[in-house]
Amino acid sequence: MKLDYTIQVWKEGQQFVAHAMPLDVMSAGPTPAEARTALYEAVDLFLATATEMDTLDEILEESGYALNQGEWFSPVWVAMEQHSTLVEA
Repeated sequence: MKLDYTIQVWKEGQQFVAHAMPLDVMSAGPTPAEARTALYEAVDLFLATATEMDTLDEILEESGYALNQGEWFSPVWVAMEQHSTLVEA
């Protein structure tokens, strides 16, 4: 089964963090490429475990995927934005 997901990568200290949306799986590495590679492995293991436990359909549904004619479709992202706000201390 082919399953699409979107990846975000950002820097935290000396590490890069990769996040697979909407599956909510994360991993990290010393470079963006290594963080992505670690994330691909983490996603594969996450999905394999969900398949073994027979919870994959439930997880995909809860993550916003839609089942159409036996095929899962990821949510359609309309925007990704960065905002800021002032917080009074």
